[in-house]
Amino acid sequence: MSVNPRVSIQTGDFDLSTEVAALREQDKRVGAVCSFIGTVRDRNDGQSIRTMELEHYPGMTEKAIEAMIDEAFKRFNIYAARVIHRVGLLQPLDQIVLVAVSSAHRGESFQACEFLMDYLKTQAPFWKKEQTPEGARWVDARESDDAALAKWGIESRNA
Repeated sequence: MSVNPRVSIQTGDFDLSTEVAALREQDKRVGAVCSFIGTVRDRNDGQSIRTMELEHYPGMTEKAIEAMIDEAFKRFNIYAARVIHRVGLLQPLDQIVLVAVSSAHRGESFQACEFLMDYLKTQAPFWKKEQTPEGARWVDARESDDAALAKWGIESRNA
């Protein structure tokens, strides 16, 4: 099996089993794989959500996420990481993001996966627009997302 890139920004959906299998095959020392899948919610800030549209700046977004993965490798003893983020028009319950990390033991995988997700949530250059019954609105990072990033000793650039 060929090695997948560490970062994919795509409109199409992804398959967790395929991605985890690819991570496991990259290193025979793997004893743990931790993954997180984010999905589009049907409610946000008290309003129903009909759709979410994500935009990105090709090249810049991938580079920023690659830097996040490099930082995860510095902080944790991990073997591989994979981030897939979807862009375009999405519906509630659609998969929007996958973060998967492999390591020898579960602790490093759990921590690195959470670190990458906290980092992505506030620092990845995506622009999200929700369509509600009252109209469209842009979505900013939340204070709770900034606080999650701060626990890793990283100050959010959203302040």
